[in-house]
This record gives sequence, C-alpha cells and structure tokens, in this order.
Amino acid sequence: MAEEPLKVIIVGAGLGGCATAMAMHYQGFDVSIYEKVHQFLRLGDSLGLGENALRLLERWGLHDKLIEIGNKSEMMQIRRWHDGKILAQQPLMDMAGYIGHRGDYHEEFLRRVRELGIPINMGCNVIAYDENEPSLTLSNGDVHKADVIIAADGIKSLARELVLGFEDKPKSSGYACFRAYFKGAYLKEDPLCREFVEKECVNIWIGNDVHLVQNTLRDGDEFNWIITHKDTEDIKESWFQPGDMNEVRKLVSDVDPRIAAAVRKTKECLDWKICYRDPIPTWVSKSHKIALLGDSCHAHLPTSAQGASQATESGAVLALCLKLAGKGNVPLATRVYEKLRFERVRKSQLNGEDLRDRWHNALKNLDDDVEIDPEDIKMRNRWLYPFDAEADTLQRWQVVSAQVSKELEAGHISPLFEVASAIKTPLVH
Repeated sequence: MAEEPLKVIIVGAGLGGCATAMAMHYQGFDVSIYEKVHQFLRLGDSLGLGENALRLLERWGLHDKLIEIGNKSEMMQIRRWHDGKILAQQPLMDMAGYIGHRGDYHEEFLRRVRELGIPINMGCNVIAYDENEPSLTLSNGDVHKADVIIAADGIKSLARELVLGFEDKPKSSGYACFRAYFKGAYLKEDPLCREFVEKECVNIWIGNDVHLVQNTLRDGDEFNWIITHKDTEDIKESWFQPGDMNEVRKLVSDVDPRIAAAVRKTKECLDWKICYRDPIPTWVSKSHKIALLGDSCHAHLPTSAQGASQATESGAVLALCLKLAGKGNVPLATRVYEKLRFERVRKSQLNGEDLRDRWHNALKNLDDDVEIDPEDIKMRNRWLYPFDAEADTLQRWQVVSAQVSKELEAGHISPLFEVASAIKTPLVH
C-alpha cells in the first residue's frame, strides 16, 4: 500500500504562502492553507518580482500572466531631488524585475493555487499551536493537524513568538513611507505632471534623507508614488494608517515641480512606519515541525525590492528539503532549509538598507555643479537574479544535511548567526 503523502499546513495566503503552497503541491504533498481574513481586497501598491522568483513560478505554471502585469518600461531614471536632473539610468529589470500592483500579482497567485486544487480556508484565525503534534487551533476551537506547519503569516506572526519563546515587538527604524495609488487620468489634464501618465515609467528622486519613487502602470491608467523620509514617531500597534497630506506637501515643497504637482493633487495616502526586528537565531520550533517563512522571519525593506521574491525562493527550498529528507524526517528538512536560506536572505535584506543609505546621502554637501558617479546611486540587485533556489538546494543538500544530522543527533542546533556571522543586522519593514 502506497504511503500517504506528507501533510502540510500553511498559515497565511499572502504571496509567500501561496508560492509555498504551489511549491509543496509540485513536490507531491497534501497541502492546505489557513487564512485569517474573510475576503482579499486589492491591497498595496507597487511590488517587484525578480527573475529569481519568476524562474520558479514558471515551473509551477504561473508566468505569462505575471509578465503582463509588470511595468513595460525599459529604463528607470534616478533624479536629483530639487530639479529632476537625471543622475543615472539603468534597466528597470535591474531594480526589481517586473513591477506591478501587489493586488494584481496576489490575485494571480491565488488563482493558480485554487486551479491546483489546494484548499484556501478563509476566515480562519489561528490562536495557538501545539508544536509536538504539530497542530494549530483556530478561534472557533477547531484543531487541525499536519506533519509540518509553515507560518507565512507576516511580520506580526504568532508562530514567530513560539519559535523564539518570547514576544518580539518591532522597533522603529527612524524612517517612514507615505504611499499613494490612484487613477492616472486624474493627472492627465495637468501640463506640469502629464508626462508621468502618458506611458508606463519609473522615476526616482533622491535628496537628503529622503527619496520618492514614482511608478506608472497600465499605459498610464494607474499611478503610484512612495516617499521615504526620516520619522521619529513611536510605532503604534498598526504601523500603517491614513497619512496627513499636509505633512506630505511639506516634504515635497522643494522637490522637482513636476512630481510635486502630482503629489499635491493627491487626495489621500497611507503613512507606513518602517520597522526593524533583530535577526533571529532560528526559523524553526524546538520540535523542528513548525517553520517560519517570508515576512515572519525575513521581511525586507521596500528598497530591497526582493521581499516577495525571497519568500518564493524560501518556499521552493523548504518544499525540496522536505522531499529530499522523506516523510519521516521533517526535522532534517526544516533545519537544512533555514541553514540554506539564512545567508542569502541576510545579504538581500542588507541590499535594501545599503541602497536607501546611498540615495539619502549621495547629495549631501554637494553643489549643483558637482557631478556624481552614476554607479554610486544605482541599484545593485542584478547578482540576485541568476540564482536557481532549487538547483542550489540539490547541489548543497549532501553537505548541509550531513552537518544537520550530526547536530540533531547531538541535540544541539547551531544558531543561524553562525551561518553568516560576518553580516551585520539587517533592517526589515
């Protein structure tokens, strides 16, 4: 009699949770998702999917639709804050790959998950875990068991506290974003900013301790701006809330008049506090049967443009580790997974911090007639894209699994800090 497939529960049906569900399905596992909200809305604004993620998503039957959603502009421009002078240009693919609306990408991820027959249980709020079963308990009292549980439940993850053994609240990074997304037609009658909605384009204005990203999609039908600035407010329980457009107008009082006109015409925006958490020593519970994934353990700054892509990679790696380890060896799989992923994710996170700092300091104490080296302000994500997460897992499995087997036998799992001790603390949002 054939062995029953590994039973996998995923908590959270965001982009990371959906990508992980697809990866698990293609490894032949019995997968189900539990999601807290009752209905998904078209939330968020611009989000990038890099080639490193698209390579995997294509294997899972999801590619062409995602390409259609992404910005078709060939180049992006990095501009001087006060007058819009172009300081550097580089291919848009170097920034984030395909940049589209997060809600549109999410809709396609959900569509593919359902097409594969993976159940998404909506309105299911997880209130407790039993890591030894392992199982989860919902707010209605229902208990659901699996061979492994994957918590892709975001930066406020309940499972994160279980894994760590203590409450881990986010801390202020000293920065915040004002963000807005609206119909491009609203700007087409204004000659000052009309050029930004005549076609798809991406422009970035950099200044002292501030930058503004503009993204136009759907041939000018949709327009998005994001302003990242210094912020000293304490973090509230919900770190995004309606923004104060009067504060936004003060921020853009000295920016390029063309983009300032577009921002000033904006009726409303969100105020998004950028937080950080210290890197954690493990992504896996003491029983080795509950694993964190995506924002619950490796959230990224917006400037990294890799949050969703790295979550997709993590889903692929964890699924393949579970396949290679076999049904009876979940601990080996989850512990190899975290060791394979930690260093690359840390470097990807730090890319975002480095870029923000370069943009916010490039023009300090410089006169307008002083030229800067364009390379000093370009995005440096290209090294991330050729990576094949599944091929890397297959290549490194034998060595890393042998190391982990020894640690499991000895009853001591080395902390992840030892995997990449030379890399400093990353910021996350």
